[in-house]
Amino acid sequence: MTDGTERGRRAYIGSFTSDGGRGITTAELDAATGALTALHHTGTTVTDPSFLALSPGGGVLYAVSETDRGGVAALSLDRETYPVPLGGTVPVDADGPTHLTVAGGHLYTANYTSGSVTALPLRADGSPGGNAVTHQHHGQGPVRDRQEGPHAHAVVPDPSGQWLLVTDLGTDSVWVYDLRGTGTGTGTGSDTRSGPGLRLHREVPLRSGTGPRHLAFAVASPAPGRPGGAGRALVVNELDSTVTACRWDAGTGELVPLGETRLLPPEAKTENHPSALALSPDGRFAWAANRGHDSVTVLDLTAGELPERVTTVPCGGHWPRDLAVHPSGRRLYAANERSGDVTWFDVDPATGIPHRAGSLAAPAASCVVFG
Repeated sequence: MTDGTERGRRAYIGSFTSDGGRGITTAELDAATGALTALHHTGTTVTDPSFLALSPGGGVLYAVSETDRGGVAALSLDRETYPVPLGGTVPVDADGPTHLTVAGGHLYTANYTSGSVTALPLRADGSPGGNAVTHQHHGQGPVRDRQEGPHAHAVVPDPSGQWLLVTDLGTDSVWVYDLRGTGTGTGTGSDTRSGPGLRLHREVPLRSGTGPRHLAFAVASPAPGRPGGAGRALVVNELDSTVTACRWDAGTGELVPLGETRLLPPEAKTENHPSALALSPDGRFAWAANRGHDSVTVLDLTAGELPERVTTVPCGGHWPRDLAVHPSGRRLYAANERSGDVTWFDVDPATGIPHRAGSLAAPAASCVVFG
């Protein structure tokens, strides 16, 4: 399960069980059409598994439990069966984890309600074990009802594997952690700047009031001789419907904001809260999900230093919380939380524009990953 072909045969769909979701849904994917067929649901084995991530080898599926006292769960994947829990849900010593990733032998979570980041060491079988080490963010922003304090939203390792970048909606900043040192830390619940797998390098401010939510690295060069994605990071901002393009230096861990691109056309007047950002495997296009406008924005990454908005297309449902690109790059999937479905699109390879091809009912859908 390590190449694009193997990793594209099944999809795993996270959901909010507190809103009627079926836990983690395993779906078979038809390679010819992109269609999904539900095979299995975990039910309430994990409460509110709103975001999922695969281990680097693809043999373990990780899920947050986005609850008041948050946790994470690990499930073993076997193509002959369905996800099997590797023990129970493990506390992250923080509230409301919304995102997680694996890097450097640790599982990291972004904890929205607490405004913190947690690192958990991983055992040989891939399950989290040992003490959680937590770094508490501090700060606030000008949007009083959303930025009264820190709200860490996503944890993303850079392509070099040396750094972890954390978007914080409440502080209008990206926090950069150095993964090269082991640190000392003080164990469970520590408010520390140094701990196993968790060492703060710098905090990078973005424009006030933007509300950074998610981040993706554009590392491929789209075309010889043209401005490409090498050394760029894109940040989708929930509070003002923009994407911030940044220059990224993996040698120094320096992130430099370059400018912003609006996600919606000028005539769009609806309240909007962008959620997810997905990039094509060849680095030419990016797609952003718009909750409220209920659309997907197509961005051209080859046009210059800043992404260029090409168009917006309907998301196929209501309140798209997540986007996922199939490893082949030919299809895009939107998890539409409030309409309770996952819609898939065929992507035009020349323009990056998605065209709706079908949907699968998935109550309170929140995330899609391919395994």
